[in-house]
Amino acid sequence: MVCVHCGSETHVTNSRLQKRTNSVWRRRACISCGSVFTSHEAPNYAASITVRDAEGALSPFSRDKLLLSLFKSLQHRSTAVQDASALVDTVIARLLTQMQHSAIEDKNIATTAYLVLLRFDKAAAIHYQAFHTL
Repeated sequence: MVCVHCGSETHVTNSRLQKRTNSVWRRRACISCGSVFTSHEAPNYAASITVRDAEGALSPFSRDKLLLSLFKSLQHRSTAVQDASALVDTVIARLLTQMQHSAIEDKNIATTAYLVLLRFDKAAAIHYQAFHTL
């Protein structure tokens, strides 16, 4: 990776796997200017997972779409943004363990999100269920 300040090569001084978010946190230092910064590496789900709808059409997985649908159900909470962000990571982790191929049914995403919400906030789960086919 190149330095965000001068564009020169960098080296990794510290690295940690973030199991919950399936990402890697890295502390980097620039060889030229000595600048130190942090980078986060996460998988690109849109490129590797496809979603099959009820008609059989395929589309790329969208973490943002899932985040918005969870956020709408959690809007009654004062920490809705933080809660939705954390729950998206939980839903994706569960979906990845259920996947057999790179395609996943949209109904499976909705059911998994509902079950995660149900354990977290029953009112949010009921709201989610009203707008999604399970």
